[in-house]
Amino acid sequence: MKTQDFDYELPVEYIAQTPLEPRDASRLLVLSRADGSITHSIFHEIGDFLNPGDLLVLNKTRVIPARIYARKPTGGKVEILLLRKNGDDTWLAMLGGKRLKAGMHLTIDDGPEVEILAEEDGANRTIRFAQPVESFLPAIGNTPLPPYIHEKLLNPERYQTIYSEVAGSAAAPTAGLHFTEQLIRSLKAQGVQFTEVLLHVGLDTFAPVNEENVEDHHIHCEWCQVSEETANCIRATKQAGGRVIAVGTTSVRTLESAARDVPPHEVIRAYEGMTDLFILPGHPFHVVDAMITNFHLPKSTLIMLVSAFAGWGNIRHAYEVAKQEHYRFYSFGDAMFIR
Repeated sequence: MKTQDFDYELPVEYIAQTPLEPRDASRLLVLSRADGSITHSIFHEIGDFLNPGDLLVLNKTRVIPARIYARKPTGGKVEILLLRKNGDDTWLAMLGGKRLKAGMHLTIDDGPEVEILAEEDGANRTIRFAQPVESFLPAIGNTPLPPYIHEKLLNPERYQTIYSEVAGSAAAPTAGLHFTEQLIRSLKAQGVQFTEVLLHVGLDTFAPVNEENVEDHHIHCEWCQVSEETANCIRATKQAGGRVIAVGTTSVRTLESAARDVPPHEVIRAYEGMTDLFILPGHPFHVVDAMITNFHLPKSTLIMLVSAFAGWGNIRHAYEVAKQEHYRFYSFGDAMFIR
């Protein structure tokens, strides 16, 4: 497969710069995998497309204020973007600045000193804080919005899902941004069930695939978790004839990672650890029956994932229809329900 096959044109005016209020006022494009048919709706009416006994799987991760500003010994400015915690005080981070070599010490105002331990791919570095940084983040950290969002976010909570619990992500699982407490109560009253998984999202999720051949791309690793309770809930849903509906590509990746090497009759097992699952067209989906997602960047691993689920032809057509109908794209944009 060629990376270019997953490209499409998107004028910049289609990229949503601010979130809508209320959250569930976003538009909803409903795509049928069976015949490619499209229905237009509003997110707060998603219950019209769900059945009693369906199970929505939410990613309960919470975005940390992962962007930190530091100084080199020479006084030069350095931007630190925390990507993943690797140890007690050790992190993988993306550093912005010049000549950032292993062994260099960085200073943060009102924060712990930082040592660069190793140079990784590109701008990534393994760094170590002199003290645990988590307690400092509310004071020294900033919300790391995606690079295509240029408007200032007045309320940082709008880049969090309402059900976020466990801090650790550098980016939000944005399909979940559309849910409100009232909508969740309404869906539960309708007989729709909910369960949770956990995947801490890295900024690599926004990175385009630059290799000519898709299979040559080295997929980013992310930490995820499926509890025994969630695995049992999924198995019970399948046995009862309900659909397992992943809210977001992060939930898809978590569920399908936990289903690898699992006998078909078990469906899924509890899992905790890193995942390097790269979902491309041809991937056999073991758990996910439908998904809620946003509109994704061209040539990204995420558009490849949704193409694997719905077919690239269906996705390409749906995206063209969305542009014609002036849908809003990317993190603060509108939603799709692929069934």
